[in-house]
Formats: sequence, structure tokens, C-alpha cells
Amino acid sequence: MQLMALALYRKYRPQKLGDLLGQETNVEILKNAARQNRIGHAYLFYGPRGTGKTTTARLIAKLLNCELRAKDPKFQEQGEPCNECRSCSEINAGTSFDVIEIDAASNRGIDEIRNLKESIHASPAGSDFKVYIIDEAHMLTGPAFNALLKTLEEPPKHAVLILATTEYEKMPPTITSRTQRFLFKKLPKTKIIEKLKAIAKAEKIEIDEAALELVAASGDGSLRDAESLLDQLASLKNKVDLKTAELLTGRVGFRKVSGLASLIIARDLKSSLDYLAKLNEEGHNLVQLAKDLIHYSRKIMSLKVNPALEEVFQSELTKEEIVQLKKLSEAVDLDRLLRLTKDLIRAYSEMRYSPFQMVPLEIALIENLKTEKP
Repeated sequence: MQLMALALYRKYRPQKLGDLLGQETNVEILKNAARQNRIGHAYLFYGPRGTGKTTTARLIAKLLNCELRAKDPKFQEQGEPCNECRSCSEINAGTSFDVIEIDAASNRGIDEIRNLKESIHASPAGSDFKVYIIDEAHMLTGPAFNALLKTLEEPPKHAVLILATTEYEKMPPTITSRTQRFLFKKLPKTKIIEKLKAIAKAEKIEIDEAALELVAASGDGSLRDAESLLDQLASLKNKVDLKTAELLTGRVGFRKVSGLASLIIARDLKSSLDYLAKLNEEGHNLVQLAKDLIHYSRKIMSLKVNPALEEVFQSELTKEEIVQLKKLSEAVDLDRLLRLTKDLIRAYSEMRYSPFQMVPLEIALIENLKTEKP
């Protein structure tokens, strides 16, 4: 029987805390807790999708149950699981009876939480600790949250509860106050590019630099989304170019956004409209283009007002992209750019619901770039 290929985001999922990208503060805190055997009984991981919340929860499960850590004080000082003992291997394979993952999006009622409360008191099947991971925890109902309170506050000594959510503001304060809270930030584009390059090399995927940058940008801070896109592209053709990546993602590459922005800032209305028409003919998503233009103009404005922000952008942009942004920020009139950005935001709002998607964007450009009467 032919086996299904393992998705890239699963194949390259971090197996130790040191492998987590872009969450250095969280990694250091959790490593220190592991070194000192001070892992808590209840955690809340929150932040955007694809930033490592559920992966980190599984790593904590491995740390708690790693057999080598339990018997080797010297190894314990590393603050990492061994990934070789029986317990680590079972968790890696997803076969451990003592790591229970609950998807709150589809198991959100009080009955599921009552089942958890009953089962949590049973001793672990073959490990030292039982770890319950509740994903999308904000989806739990009010009664379910209430039923969870006491268990969160005083779980059995052999149990650890880890809640993960993308919507922290929907979590009741009574729940959050009973947990150790960790924010998982969006990953910088530069770090996602580095990871994708390593995966492409390991998988022998030929992909253009510009296409790789577009895939990383399309992930919008989510490594998992970027890895999934790379997986899709790799199955399409042997050599992945920018055009293929643009067609799949529905976005135009940075160079095209930058090219249009350059024409707009140069106040070249005819060329700007021609450029826009060409992108439309090629089948690009113009709503996404408008969104990308807004983000691009925001960065230009930021550099115009505060050049020191270049340091902040270094995690989001390549050196070439920063050079181009600086060049445009020096050439632009700030008041004109402010008006343009406001009009682009209005156009974006109209484009999302208009049957004539291109028209609001064209109007915004014409109104801002037309020759003024003396």
C-alpha cells in the first residue's frame, strides 16, 4: 500500500525548544523552568496561528515525561527533551496515551469538560505526567469554562493543562488568571525565509529567491502557512518561479508592489494605470494588491517620519527591500503620501464588496496623481 507523503509543516515541526523560531523569550523562560524542575501546572499560550503554540505544548509534555531527564541531572541542565526515550518517541509519533489533545472548536461543551475532569484524576498510563492540550480554547462555552475553573486551579499532581488560543480577548479573566501566560508573536519574514530555504534544500525543491520571499510574506507571520504554501508549490513543478508563486498565493511579489509604488510616488499617472491594468490582465488579486500597497506606503511614511525605524524593519524585509524603501521615503512628499494612503484604505474597503474591483483603486490613483490646475 502506498503511503501518503507527510506534510512539510509536520515533517519539520520543532523537536526541541531550541528549534522554535521567533519566540526567544518564551524559549528561555521554559528552558529555565525545565532546568529547575519548575514547570507549571497550567499554561495559556496565545498569539496568531502557526507561531508554535501547540508545538510548544507538546514539547512541554516531552520535557515532563522524558526518561533521560528524570535520571540524568547533567542532561537536565540542557532544559530540553532527549527525543530518544520511549516517552519522547511516543509523543513525537502521536501515540502517547498520556498526552490528550482536545480541539475546543468541535468539543466546546460542558460534557467534554466534565469528561476531562473525570479522566484527569486517573493515573498516567505509562508516563509520569498526563498533559491535556486544549486548542482554540476561546471556543469553549461559558458553562464549560466554569466547569474548568476548579480543575485549572488545583489539578492533580500528575496533570498539566495547556490552553492555546488565537483570540486571547475572548478568554475569561477567571481562566487567564489561573495560568502562566505566554504570548507567541508573529514570526519575522526574514526568519521564515531562512527556514524555508533550509527545507527547500533538504527536500531538493528548486525555487527562485523572489518566489521564496513571496511565500514567506504570504504566510503573514505564520511559519505553518508558509510551509504549507511551499508544499503546494513543490507539487506543481520542478522549478518554482515567481509567476507560479503569484498565481498560487493570489499576491504579487514585493518587486511588483514596489514598482507600482515607485510610479505612484513619481506621480506618473499614465504608467501607474498601465501597470495596474497589466496586473489585472495577469489575473492578480487586486484587493490583496491594494492591501499590500497600504502596508508598503505605511512603511515609507514610517521611514520618512522616523529613519531609525529601519532597524525595526530589518526583521521584516531584506536589505534590498529596505534600500528601496529608503529611496522612496526620501523622494516622497509626506502630506501627499498621507492623502494617498487614506484614499487607498477607502478604496480597499470598497473593493472588498464591489463587483468592479479595479475601479476604486483606479479612482484613488487618478484623484491623487492627476495634474492640478494652476
